[in-house]
Amino acid sequence: MTQTTVVMLSTEHPAGALVDATAPLIHIEDQGLTRGDGVFETMLSANRSVRKLGAHLARLTGSARLLDLPMPTEENLRTAIDLALSAAEAGPQTVLGEEHTVKIIISRGTVAGGPHSWVTVAPSPAGILTQREQGVRAMLLPRGHDPAEDSTYPWLLAGAKTLSYAVNMSVLRYVKQHGADDAIWVTEDRRILEGATSSVIVAKTEGEKKVLYTPEPSHGILPGTTQGVIFEGARTAGWELGYGPLYPHDLLEADAVWLASSVRLLAPVTHLNGTPLATDSQLTEKFLGYLARS
Repeated sequence: MTQTTVVMLSTEHPAGALVDATAPLIHIEDQGLTRGDGVFETMLSANRSVRKLGAHLARLTGSARLLDLPMPTEENLRTAIDLALSAAEAGPQTVLGEEHTVKIIISRGTVAGGPHSWVTVAPSPAGILTQREQGVRAMLLPRGHDPAEDSTYPWLLAGAKTLSYAVNMSVLRYVKQHGADDAIWVTEDRRILEGATSSVIVAKTEGEKKVLYTPEPSHGILPGTTQGVIFEGARTAGWELGYGPLYPHDLLEADAVWLASSVRLLAPVTHLNGTPLATDSQLTEKFLGYLARS
């Protein structure tokens, strides 16, 4: 059985200490557990070095600020991550090297004890690697409202990556019951938003131009660190970049569509609502190359 390595950050150990992952670690009244009151980042480590760590820490800082949660210092977090990675069991070997999934979690904690943080490391799961290689079948599902509307009200935490992921997990269960692997959110007017746990990337040929699109990040969509690296590589390689708006026909008519996230990296979308989509293995390899060099 895969063992998760855990490092807890505390007043006594601000840079973290290894703890027994099989022992009780979270109080039954911890508000991160009982209310989802906390924030997190999930990252990919290759050869025991976290990729895009600076970007992840910047996003975690923004999420913590929105929730008024104290953020451990960057130095302490980096030390805790290094400690957890050094103690982790072997991960699978891929084109990137030895892979692990790394998480940083900041919880509100208990009323008496206050907020606390921890880092976990585990070998990247086989299912994620399979989706990266074989692609995913996606369904379009309504988001219920335009998340851009939330940005007006800071208490709605637009742009924060919180522990309140029950809806995201619910939608993944729903699509699996209907023969798909993942969901892509749309607004009432069918504008594409993002995947349940990923960013959407679309490649299109427009005349003599090669254009890479993603939905507009300013419209209540959480900026994707993986999507950002791919766009930087594509810009250098001569692609034009677009930020929506995108609609279902844009995905159906594209040269290729992907779901991008930190651990899965880049998964080609092979079907949309049961309709086969064009895929391009050479483009997938090219974009994965941008990630490998980052």
